[in-house]
Amino acid sequence: MNRKTLVLPAVVGLLAPVLAACGGSDGGGDAIVVGTTDQFVASKDNPAPLDPAIGYEAGVWNVLRQTVQTLTHIPRGGGEPVPEAAESCEFTDTENESYRCTLRKGLTFADGTALTPEDVKYSLQRVIDIKEESGPVGLLDNIDTMETKGEDQIVFHLSTPDATFPYKLATPAAGIVQKDKYPAKAPREGFQVDGSGPYTMEPEVEGDQVVKVVFTRNPKYKGDLKVLNDKVELNLFPDSTAMGKALDDKKIDMMTRTMSPEQSQKMLVEPQEGVKLTEMPGLAISYLGFNTKDPVVEDKAVRQAIAQVIDRGEIAGDVYGSTAEPLYSLIPSGITGHTNSFFNTYGEPSTTAAARTLAKAGISTPVSFTLHYTTDHYGSATATEFKALAKQLNASGLFDVDVKGTPWSKFRAAQKKGDYAVYGMGWFPDFPDPDTYAAPFLDKNNFLNSPYQSSLIQETLIPDSRSAADRSAASPIFEKIQDIVAKDVPLLPVWQGKQYVASLEGLTGVEWAVTSSADLQLWELGKA
Repeated sequence: MNRKTLVLPAVVGLLAPVLAACGGSDGGGDAIVVGTTDQFVASKDNPAPLDPAIGYEAGVWNVLRQTVQTLTHIPRGGGEPVPEAAESCEFTDTENESYRCTLRKGLTFADGTALTPEDVKYSLQRVIDIKEESGPVGLLDNIDTMETKGEDQIVFHLSTPDATFPYKLATPAAGIVQKDKYPAKAPREGFQVDGSGPYTMEPEVEGDQVVKVVFTRNPKYKGDLKVLNDKVELNLFPDSTAMGKALDDKKIDMMTRTMSPEQSQKMLVEPQEGVKLTEMPGLAISYLGFNTKDPVVEDKAVRQAIAQVIDRGEIAGDVYGSTAEPLYSLIPSGITGHTNSFFNTYGEPSTTAAARTLAKAGISTPVSFTLHYTTDHYGSATATEFKALAKQLNASGLFDVDVKGTPWSKFRAAQKKGDYAVYGMGWFPDFPDPDTYAAPFLDKNNFLNSPYQSSLIQETLIPDSRSAADRSAASPIFEKIQDIVAKDVPLLPVWQGKQYVASLEGLTGVEWAVTSSADLQLWELGKA
């Protein structure tokens, strides 16, 4: 979940050769080395990329999850959140507006400092106070007040009912930090992360960016997670090709985000000796975003026409092969409340229908704009995807589209400022619930900084959906939200993909080390 921020839930399958489904060594020996193409760069616009109050990207969260403890966590295999730093947590009213947690006894930060309910309150309050516009504050803005009781309890009083609140407490946005290391009103600059989680961390930095993070088992950790190794190194590579070569040379034990479609396809067709390819469910999506105040796409007829022209099946099949499928909704299949609203609204791609839509609105053609994408955040196939999208739009004769790629550090800043009329993004869910595919894009203080407004969604549908303790009961509400999005097109879903992880023989726990939400859980890894 930018963050958030990419990949179709599929039936869980382990591909040839089959990986053992349990266990792992209990640590010891050399460090396990994991590769990623995530990049952590400090800049003038973002001097604190790994601060829990600032970072809101899948890669950043994958560092924080190893080091910063949360009150709850999603258990192995998924399901509802369970206590982590907490011993117990529960709603204390029938309206889902008051949530109480009791901390485990003897909790300390990695340096031995006692961890108290006041630290929990301080940590969440600083996220709210810092209020980073592209950060995770939206996950916590429903907190009205926080009340500590005695030596081990904290009570969250919510401004409105929110059955998803236990999920939000399981995200790094609710990570517990130390007062003396994290300023109350300002970000902690640099790359160091300190907490009470299963590992301590040490970043290796060259210039203004991280090239490696060494995670070492935290001997003072007390929580619900079982740590199956003593040390893991996270090596950062500039692209999937370099990461793949490192696996071939046995310099890393596993490569995760982001394998290229070509790498996955090749390993599917020609299994590599000594390497295991694991296919996992994926809940991440790829989509186009629109600045609905930009004159080019301000009229929703233009956005609707784009939705009518784009052939998602061709994009998924030609660019990503068997690793992706077309997506017709913000909420992907495999999540409660999913419905194919865009297909139901527009049907198969049709230039004729798009021409009628534009003509009815009195819009002259061709409509000219630039498709913006980031060159270094979602994998090497992104450039190919956007060239294919532009080709489809231009072939209709209704649009005159250019394509421009920009590095993520500059792309994200420009997107937030509204510099792009149309841009491409991906989304890794904050937690496995339909709320995380609606509120971050459509609610007030949304992370895209989108000017799109729907009072029905913001004031009625999202609040009503959070009142349902039984999340399946909220499905009709989310179906309405998806239908509104298909009609107004503030965002245009394109595809949903599968996750693949490649690892060397002898590495265990791989199938548990990456969740359907693309969360990295390094404590699950071991060596046979």
